[in-house]
Amino acid sequence: MAISQTGTQARSSFIRIAKAGLNLLSSPFVFVDNPAPNPQLLRSLGKLARGLSALFWGLPGTLLVSVGTARADWLKPLGLLPLVIINALLLYGLWQMADFQKQERPWRQALDRALLLAVVNLGLCPFIYWHNRMPDEQLFYYAVVLLELSAVVFLFNLNLVLKRLAAMLPDETLRQETRQFTALNRWVLVALLFFTDGFIWLTNTPHPALPVGELLSWAARFSNLLLIFFILLPLAMTMALIWKTKEVILDAVFGTRN
Repeated sequence: MAISQTGTQARSSFIRIAKAGLNLLSSPFVFVDNPAPNPQLLRSLGKLARGLSALFWGLPGTLLVSVGTARADWLKPLGLLPLVIINALLLYGLWQMADFQKQERPWRQALDRALLLAVVNLGLCPFIYWHNRMPDEQLFYYAVVLLELSAVVFLFNLNLVLKRLAAMLPDETLRQETRQFTALNRWVLVALLFFTDGFIWLTNTPHPALPVGELLSWAARFSNLLLIFFILLPLAMTMALIWKTKEVILDAVFGTRN
């Protein structure tokens, strides 16, 4: 009986050693069997990361240049050039992202809407400079108001673009965070449009009631703080999502992070 058990254990050990040897011998051919990475996919992912970088730097740059052109004098010698360049950077970033996953219809629809709004913003941005030069011209004033509305809608759609993009990337944490924060950003932007429309409507009321007048006076006094909350909060969260999405792409595909 002892001799039989010893023979069985010896055969089991021999089989395990043989399997390990076969695996070791066949390991050099594993990389031969795997197909090479698709160069078109790698190229589209590279352009996607480049487009996200352009959006990351273009969003705060657009806000700073627009405010500087509208309220300051230090950008006046440059004329329309800073506005056109910084808005063109946003358009360039979205155009770079257009080569990724063209067959995904929800992704393409969200990206096309953002591209259209970026073109509208690029066409309307010179009116900021012209309104600064001729503030009494009503056409320039309404064009700037239309640009502000288009910019808010653009940021709203850009969050949809990030949500669609995260749904296609193999990172569950990124998908959850993008889904939560893009929903919060869109609600904040909708609230901004709602309160802005209400403020304009109440301002144009001929004889508002006393509580309404006090409310308007309070809103005008703290308008800068309200704009900081309703604009900078979704803008900052959008930039954070863009940066994290780009880092996930670089880490998972190109392995640039340690």
